[in-house]
Amino acid sequence: MNRYPFPALTDLPDDIRARIVEVQEKAGFVPNVFLALARRPAEWRAFFAYHDALMLKEGGGLSKGDREMIVTATSAANHCLYCVVAHGAILRIYEKKPLVADQVAINHRKADITPRQKAMLDFAMKVCLRSHEIEESDFAALHTHGLDDEDAWDIAAITAFFGLSNRMASFSGMQPNPEFYLMGRVPKQK
Repeated sequence: MNRYPFPALTDLPDDIRARIVEVQEKAGFVPNVFLALARRPAEWRAFFAYHDALMLKEGGGLSKGDREMIVTATSAANHCLYCVVAHGAILRIYEKKPLVADQVAINHRKADITPRQKAMLDFAMKVCLRSHEIEESDFAALHTHGLDDEDAWDIAAITAFFGLSNRMASFSGMQPNPEFYLMGRVPKQK
């Protein structure tokens, strides 16, 4: 389904190949996004540098699960199959809830998540769909749940970054790896 063929791992620059091999060793497979974007090394490096700054950030009011929840909900709004499936898998693992990704992808307001997470996703969805309408009351709603203006920045930046990612994955026909579909749904085999 991918319109653009993946480059061979052996043809990639050393730094990109090393990162992909590291991910493969940890996950047991290479997520398709790593190879799909590697066809343009400078863009790959910029994409993953920003990805890591947002998603692996230490500190702040958002957990790794919160971050993946934002990606899953907003990617669903953007109709991005790849990101909903891939980040939904990571969300299920971080939150240790096999149903949560499907719930937030369809309707976060009815999902089995905390009021704080609902407020976070309300803000993310507004940034995703109507960022020009963000106003002081949107920040106040976050503050009510202990999220500050820096957390709002993180929510907005994650939403915006994955808007780009969603569009690149969708236009190029990027498909989720089959491994993602079961991750976090069933116990690991020992």
